[in-house]
Amino acid sequence: MGMLGEFRQFAMRGNVMDLAVGVVIGAAFGKIVTALVDNVIMPPIGLIIGGVDFSAWKWVLRAAEPGHPEVAIAIGVFINTIIQFVIIAAAIFLMVRGLNRLVKPKPAEAGPPPPPPADVQLLTEIRDLLKQR
Repeated sequence: MGMLGEFRQFAMRGNVMDLAVGVVIGAAFGKIVTALVDNVIMPPIGLIIGGVDFSAWKWVLRAAEPGHPEVAIAIGVFINTIIQFVIIAAAIFLMVRGLNRLVKPKPAEAGPPPPPPADVQLLTEIRDLLKQR
């Protein structure tokens, strides 16, 4: 089988297709969460703490000069990203938790009981010998 055939066999496995669907849905969900955080959650929070626009909140290390761009640490963008991560992590946790509740665990198969400890075996042999006499 050639390399193309091997790749086709690999790509058509169920797990790879499920992963591809998950990545596409995750990317779309990430955009939805970004819009939610940037446009719905952060404006009221910024208003409550005094009209701060978190997306524009930054620490300027060097102001813009002719021929040199501004150098700044974008703290607001970082805070927005942390909030987005928490929302996505919570949503995934709730989804996995719900799926785990739907899937019933398989009962453990009853195998042979474990052998008794050595001292119990010795006492059982002594008892059996005494019964024979």
